[in-house]
Amino acid sequence: MKRLPVIGALCAVAVFGLTACSDDSSSPSEQATEAASELCTDLSELKADNAKLRALNPASATKDQVQEAQQAVQDDWNSVKENASQLREAERSAVQSAAENLKKAYDALPGDTTGQDALAQLQPQILKLDEATTSASTSLTC
Repeated sequence: MKRLPVIGALCAVAVFGLTACSDDSSSPSEQATEAASELCTDLSELKADNAKLRALNPASATKDQVQEAQQAVQDDWNSVKENASQLREAERSAVQSAAENLKKAYDALPGDTTGQDALAQLQPQILKLDEATTSASTSLTC
């Protein structure tokens, strides 16, 4: 029976450690994907709260109901604005990181590298930059 609390404590430490590490190790493209997902959620909430405001019956709605529904719409809009800027920042960061990594890889090539060898060695960075620019230029598909 003494092993059960020890195992539970070890599991808790492991889960906490994995959670702590996962936040710090996300790449700029993963951050952009997360921001896009959050923005899509916020846009859905904005649309839903706006529909609730629009659905209020003018004949029976109280001023408090209108104010509450309008405030929900404004709160959603504030979330949309915040996540839109985070998305733009994450996309900019992803493109910047990919471009800098390509430059570093190119600068690290030996002077006698042939064009064919250079392209072969730079291919992973070229693909990352292509992915980042495509992601940044593609509109959200929620």
